[in-house]
Amino acid sequence: MSNVEYGLIMQEIERADSGLRSFVSVQGALVMYPILAYGSDEQKRKWLPLLQSGRAIGCFGLTEPDFGSNPAGMRTTARREGGCWVLNGEKTWITNGTMADVALVWARAEEGIVGFLVEKGTPGFSATDIHGKWSMRASVTSSLALVDCRVPETARLPEAKGLKAPLSCLSQARFGIGCGVLGAAMDCYETAREYSTLRKQFDGRPIASHQLVQEKLAWMVTEITKAQLLALHAGRLKDQGKLEAAHISMLKRNNAAISLECARLSRDLLGANGITDEYPIMRHLCNLETVKTYEGTDHIHALVIGERVTGVAAYK
Repeated sequence: MSNVEYGLIMQEIERADSGLRSFVSVQGALVMYPILAYGSDEQKRKWLPLLQSGRAIGCFGLTEPDFGSNPAGMRTTARREGGCWVLNGEKTWITNGTMADVALVWARAEEGIVGFLVEKGTPGFSATDIHGKWSMRASVTSSLALVDCRVPETARLPEAKGLKAPLSCLSQARFGIGCGVLGAAMDCYETAREYSTLRKQFDGRPIASHQLVQEKLAWMVTEITKAQLLALHAGRLKDQGKLEAAHISMLKRNNAAISLECARLSRDLLGANGITDEYPIMRHLCNLETVKTYEGTDHIHALVIGERVTGVAAYK
């Protein structure tokens, strides 16, 4: 499948309804991209049309209970046995794990890190949901278990060789997050702006007339605008093939942080009303607390940027 064909698939996603587009483009793309970049022609023909249309759901299995920011330490293993591979290990914090028709599982083999497409129902493969979340409550989050799970050679991504492969997939997701969080920031800002013009206090005047309120609104709209420009610039670099990992880290780190602060300021401006489900603020705030951490923590992205500007890797 060529890049042109993949582009046509993504155009179909853009024409889909907003719910499907949001679901498929963020989570489906985490599986679609590695299949496109590292999969066989057979894997592309089978899975890409299903995933892009929403007829199949995929999940991305990289994070483990003991290894999140350090995927190089993964303990999930893959060993050859005849014409098959035997997988053993555990993955956790996997979005859509119990819903997925196919899981992209990364494992350590003699030749390095390799990826496998493990279909739902494969003997030795199971998934369980993580409960008790106060954030991302609308999302299914799971743990995956592989116990002597046998998959054929055709399940392996033939071009995925080494840790660079899964990390390149994360770059695609992080780019999307750096753009997507701005939707939440804008919703919080617009809610606070409208509320402040309607809410009256002190001599019947709207609280929007107060200097401290205007300062908060001014900060939000300025930071959102700067974040939009950063996303636009990163997108242009991406189109030109010049987007580096440090660029993506800056985009994701900055935009997640200012979006979270916009949610906090908006909650402040709404007062007690800000914690009710009549307004979207607390939902965005709780979710953005997670976004600041997932797909690379704020600290790790800072170190990626630091390495880029100093030439010294502080996390090794």
